[in-house]
Amino acid sequence: MPDDTQDLISGGHLVAKALKAEGVDRIYTLCGGHIIDIYDGCVDEGIEVVDVRHEQVAAHAADGYARITGKPGCAVVTAGPGTTDAVTGVANAFRAESPMLLIGGQGALTQHKMGSLQDLPHVDMMNPITKFAATVPDTARAADLVSMAFRECFHGAPGPSFLEIPRDVLDAKVPAAKARVPQSGAYRASTRSSGDPEAIERLADLLVHAEKPAILLGSQVWTTRGTESAIDLVRTLNIPAYMNGAGRGTLPPGDPHHFQLSRRYAFSNADVIVIVGTPFDFRMGYGKRLSPEATVVQIDLDYRTVGKNRDIDLGIVGDAGLVLKAVTEAASGRVNGGASRRKEWLDELRAAEQTALEKRLPSLRSDASPIHPYRLVSEINDFLTEDSIYIGDGGDIVTFSGQVVQPKSPGHWMDPGPLGTLGVGVPFVLAAKQARPDKEVVALFGDGAFSLTGWDFETLVRYDLPFVGIVGNNSSMNQIRYGQSAKYGKDRERIGNTLGDVHYDKFAQMLGGYGEEVRDPADIGPALRRARESGKPSLINVWVDPDAYAPGTMNQTMYK
Repeated sequence: MPDDTQDLISGGHLVAKALKAEGVDRIYTLCGGHIIDIYDGCVDEGIEVVDVRHEQVAAHAADGYARITGKPGCAVVTAGPGTTDAVTGVANAFRAESPMLLIGGQGALTQHKMGSLQDLPHVDMMNPITKFAATVPDTARAADLVSMAFRECFHGAPGPSFLEIPRDVLDAKVPAAKARVPQSGAYRASTRSSGDPEAIERLADLLVHAEKPAILLGSQVWTTRGTESAIDLVRTLNIPAYMNGAGRGTLPPGDPHHFQLSRRYAFSNADVIVIVGTPFDFRMGYGKRLSPEATVVQIDLDYRTVGKNRDIDLGIVGDAGLVLKAVTEAASGRVNGGASRRKEWLDELRAAEQTALEKRLPSLRSDASPIHPYRLVSEINDFLTEDSIYIGDGGDIVTFSGQVVQPKSPGHWMDPGPLGTLGVGVPFVLAAKQARPDKEVVALFGDGAFSLTGWDFETLVRYDLPFVGIVGNNSSMNQIRYGQSAKYGKDRERIGNTLGDVHYDKFAQMLGGYGEEVRDPADIGPALRRARESGKPSLINVWVDPDAYAPGTMNQTMYK
């Protein structure tokens, strides 16, 4: 006879136990009948269930949470359209190397191939945009496969994983003794590598003897929490540093090794260029913007990225922080690290920075109305404090901000990453403010970008998550408008890219937040301060000049 005294546990509760073992303290979700047993398990395990209005928001929030905390994020969505709605968020995390787990529902195994409600081939759809995608075939394996999915998130460069769990597998109960529940800290090895020792010595030698070195600190510097190692290297060896992606803020503005506007000049004239944690993708001109005479070194977590699209002189696979620390140690004591010889090179780059700044200074201080986007992003930059996490969500307006806004601390810059996804702003605010309630969050939206996920502004109000939001409103998808004008002429520049004159300030007020409209550039700063003081989620609706385009927009190769 069966032993009725055995403790039984459901698939949803096993999932929650595995999430708890991974250190997940909240999930982002939109409810569905396929997944509610996971909620029940989360209640028992003390995991917060954060409900949003669109599954794309849930996935983006899990991505953002991983970026802020360094721990994997988790989103839970129902089957069929619930999972397909989350695809964009997973794809964005894939290109941005962000570790997160998406759990999707599925029809019951007993109804396999029968056409059950919301049945789709989720795993087949997710395979190309995840590091791991699988079905949980048996209730007793639920926790085991959750742990396996998290482990795969950290293989090489981080990224997302996906699990679908059939409804009958999730709801069924099995004897607890028969279920494998991996214990915290016992199912993942350290992935931190300091690289090939011979390659480390060679890079140290290259930098010691370089006359005009330059380094680009990319997102993996933050991913690996290698900030201190990066700072130590550039200061010890006196190397000018440029930052992109989540690497922004590694050095504070005003640091003598912090450079921003002279990158193209530096990469055209440097004799040694070190690229850290950034692929040779479109943002790097596929590597073609680096001097052909320079010695090029690439450091990355993923072997497949090193040397892709451009030949290199030295490649090192490893953890950015550990590699840079090892290089600094290897170079220590060698003729002052070559540092004293580089003063003229840094002075040359600082002069190039000043020339670029003076060229745009009239726009940064412009009193024109409609407001010049440079004036808006300059005011935002002045508004930021050391505790302000800056989020950019948009096309042309965020391209402007990338040249001007300088986060003052590491890990205080968030943008979608190389997928260029619009709509990350509100979910990133949600994740950032929940993960770091002690931080101020400032988000700049294009009006088109905000429209994609803006209804979850209500979620921010519901969870009482104050932030300072700014909409650069030109009633256009302006980055595309520029391209259409350039390719097809002024008479066809307004096809499919013109939006209504929406008062986003009133939208914020309607949902219980703070809203204010700005048409005069002199009012930007005071409006931002009032939003900060309101203690509410806010939107400052700033009407910007629709005929001003960012240089980065005008230089995009797709428009030429």
